[in-house]
Amino acid sequence: MKILVLENDPKELAIIQQAFNDGKTSLIPIASSELAWPYIQSGEARFVIANWDTSDVRHSQFILRARAIKLSHPLYILLTMEKVTDDDQTPSGADDIIQRPFRAKDLKNRIGMAERIISLASNLAVARDQLEHQAVFDSLTGFLNRTAFFKQAMGELERARRTSMPVSLIALDVDNFKAINDSLGMEVGNQVLHTVAQSIREKSRPYDCIGRWAGDEFVLMLSGVIGTDAEKVTERIITGVRSSRIVVQKDTPLNVKVSAGIASVARISTSVEIEPLIQQALQAMKRAKEAGGDQIFLIYM
Repeated sequence: MKILVLENDPKELAIIQQAFNDGKTSLIPIASSELAWPYIQSGEARFVIANWDTSDVRHSQFILRARAIKLSHPLYILLTMEKVTDDDQTPSGADDIIQRPFRAKDLKNRIGMAERIISLASNLAVARDQLEHQAVFDSLTGFLNRTAFFKQAMGELERARRTSMPVSLIALDVDNFKAINDSLGMEVGNQVLHTVAQSIREKSRPYDCIGRWAGDEFVLMLSGVIGTDAEKVTERIITGVRSSRIVVQKDTPLNVKVSAGIASVARISTSVEIEPLIQQALQAMKRAKEAGGDQIFLIYM
């Protein structure tokens, strides 16, 4: 761990250095608080020890500024003070304050407590990010989940409405997926979904809105694409899936096929909404499956 130290007194700095003789911590003495920002903003240093009385942290409003910016990691601030009181002169926003003079042993105990707090805060931040990721993305395919896709597609539709751009919504479904799952097991079923997702990702544009709608159903929102152009995109995806081979233990490689439905709108009027557009694409997909599967059905709205 790297710790920034704003301490101008060589004797005080020597005491601080005595508390870190384990080789696990790197002290970085700096002359002013302005020099701390590159370390803090990059996440290289997440711990600051500063002399409140002799450094510039008070006049530069370092603590206030540090708490005002949004950091991806927690920042721990330990102040050393000649006199700690309960009056208005006591700085607010610091995580801990230790009164000088202090022994290296006392500081080391404070550092140990700070490290535990930093570790706990980091673990909480990681857990929060994981929960936020789970709330938006499907864990198997990495695509937007149903709720997140609906929300993002609604925004794409509004942008298309403002700019008078066409929109196509594609729904894809794996043919005979239930039979594959029942006969070969969920692990093979997951491989099938992963293969389809990979083909969708490779054959679509990086900025296209893609989601896993339900089970083996996928949806794509293509802004600025209509009719035959949407069919070409869909055909590339289907061909990519069709040419894939999924190895099944003690069995011949599995050939996967996909059916697709497309709902295209040349101009987004005030009456066009995202939910009916999705439902039309799903209905078109069902018609493709009813016609034998492994094909595309296109409708204009």
